[in-house]
Amino acid sequence: MKISEMIKSVDSQNQFEVLKNTYQQIEYSWNLKLNLSQIDTSKIKNVIVTGLGGSAIGGDLLINFLRDEIKYPYQVNRNYNLPKYANENTLVIASSYSGNTEETVSALNDAIKKKCQVVCITTGGKIENLANQNSIPVVKLLKGFQPRYALYLNFFALLKIFESLILIDKQEKIVQEIILLLKQKSEIYSKEKNETLNLAESLLGHTPIIYAVSDITSAVACRFKGQFNENSKVHAFYNFYPELDHNEIVGWESYRSIMNFKVINLLDETYNEQIKKRFEITSKLIKNSGAEIINLNSSEKNFKVRLIDLIYLGDWITYYLAILRNVDPTEIDNINFLKDNL
Repeated sequence: MKISEMIKSVDSQNQFEVLKNTYQQIEYSWNLKLNLSQIDTSKIKNVIVTGLGGSAIGGDLLINFLRDEIKYPYQVNRNYNLPKYANENTLVIASSYSGNTEETVSALNDAIKKKCQVVCITTGGKIENLANQNSIPVVKLLKGFQPRYALYLNFFALLKIFESLILIDKQEKIVQEIILLLKQKSEIYSKEKNETLNLAESLLGHTPIIYAVSDITSAVACRFKGQFNENSKVHAFYNFYPELDHNEIVGWESYRSIMNFKVINLLDETYNEQIKKRFEITSKLIKNSGAEIINLNSSEKNFKVRLIDLIYLGDWITYYLAILRNVDPTEIDNINFLKDNL
C-alpha cells in the first residue's frame, strides 16, 4: 500500500497538512503586533519560561537557539510553583497553548503573587482570563492545533517577545531563512518516497535513544523523544554529551540485541572537538555492543537554521513512524485519561 493511502486510513485529523504548512505558523507568530508596554525592561534581572509539554519545549529550544545571545539568567520551569528567587525583577513568560494547563495556571498565580513582570502566550482559557484580570499582556496564538504541533507558533512568539523587549538583537533575517527552508523541506518530505519515510522505516520495531549535546542540541533531542512518544506511540529516551559519558556509557556493557535499541546521534559542526571525539569513541562502543546508530545533521550554514531543520526532520520521522505502525498520529488517549481523572 502506498504511504498516501495509509495516511488517509490512519491520520484522522490530517496532521499531514499541518506538517506541510508548518512554515505558516512561523509567519503568523513573527507577524504578530505585540503591546508589551507594561513590561519595565530596566528591572529585568532574570527570565523564567513556565510551561509543560510542547509549550516548555519552546522554552528549552530558546536556550539552544540563543545560546550566545541571552544576557540574563534563564530557566524553564515545569512545575506548579516558580523558584523561590522569582520576584519583581523576574520576567515570567507563562506559556500554555490551551490556556488550561493546570501546572501553568498555578505558576501564573504564583508569578502574580510574587509581583513578577509577566507575559502570557496562549490561545485563551484560564491563562487568558487571569491575564485580563491582572492587566497582563497576552500573545494570542492561532487555535486548532494539537499543542505539540503548535511548537512553531509557540517558539517564534517567544522569540518575538524577546526581540520586542530588546533582550536580544533583531532576528528577522534568520526567521525568513527558516520560513523559506521549511517551505522547501515540506515539499520534499511530503513526497511518496523521501528521506524521513526511509528513516521511519528503519526505526520500525526499535526503541530510539537520542544523543545530543548539552545546551547546543539538547532541546532537539528532547523534542524528538516527545514526538516519538506522542506521535508514534513508542518509548524513546534521550541524553546528552558530555554527561552521558560519565554514566550511561557503562550501561551499554550489558546491551543485548533483544532490547532493539537504535541510537540517533544529533550532530553539528559547532561541537567542541573533544565532543566530536566523544561521539566517535562512544559510537564505536555502542556498535561493538551490537546496537545500530543513525547519524543526523543539517547542512544549513547558520546554526539557528540547522536547529529548526533538525526539529522539522524529527517531526516528519515520528509522523511517518506512526503511519507505518498503523496508529493515529493525533490521538493522545493516555494523556486525556490522566487529565480526566486528576
